[in-house]
Amino acid sequence: IFDIIAYLLPIYTSIYWLQTNDVNDQIIPFLSFSCLFLDIKFLLFFRAFESFGVYFAIIISVAEQIIYFLVLLFIIIISFAHAFHILLFPRSDYKLTTYINNNDSNNPWNLAPTYNKILDNGTMDPNPFIIQTPNNNTNMFIDFGTAFFATYNFLTGDSSALSNWSYLNNPSLVILIVLFSLLIVVYLMNLFIGLLNMAIDKDNDRVSYLIQKAKILAEIELFYLLPHQRRWETWFPEVIYYYANADRTREEIKRLISKGQWKTSE
Repeated sequence: IFDIIAYLLPIYTSIYWLQTNDVNDQIIPFLSFSCLFLDIKFLLFFRAFESFGVYFAIIISVAEQIIYFLVLLFIIIISFAHAFHILLFPRSDYKLTTYINNNDSNNPWNLAPTYNKILDNGTMDPNPFIIQTPNNNTNMFIDFGTAFFATYNFLTGDSSALSNWSYLNNPSLVILIVLFSLLIVVYLMNLFIGLLNMAIDKDNDRVSYLIQKAKILAEIELFYLLPHQRRWETWFPEVIYYYANADRTREEIKRLISKGQWKTSE
């Protein structure tokens, strides 16, 4: 799938650019992602070399082992985003271009910064002197998509989307924040780091790289060679001799037996 995207997206972007002959706002995102996928595709060519291939083997193997944990984490983040969306959604109609004064604490106009005038006697005028116009980011929990993005930002440590509300007057919001912090930020993320360490220790050896290199060779033989090239005896001899050091072979067999990965009954 990655190879298909890496090839088709730049081709589509190039054709679209040639047709329009203009770098507009519509083509710039395509150019950005095309360069991203092409750069990563170029980097993948280095996985055939052992110095780089060992790390690629670890990255791919670890990703395959934790994919279901990431799916579980994704579902939990969606659940919290849904909860924040329901709790912080405005209760009354509003327009970002028209000022509305009501008691809805989730209304973007009530969340926007206000500036009050200080009177000569030192008291503050209760009526706002200047009101900053709200935008789509003032209350990111109006739309579920931006609510999910705000929840993800909270996971990374950015809680600015939740700073527009008073925590003292919103105990439900405080409970959700505490639950999210304890369950995901503290527990699941540390568990995720532990799983990464276990997966890296499991695949941090030369065998993973050799398996990856064998897959690369098989891919080249299947998709990049012509039929007559597959019949060249210099590339594909009928007999291949392997040499293995007997002492190192015994040590490896003992190690596999101790881990229960070698069937001694056969």
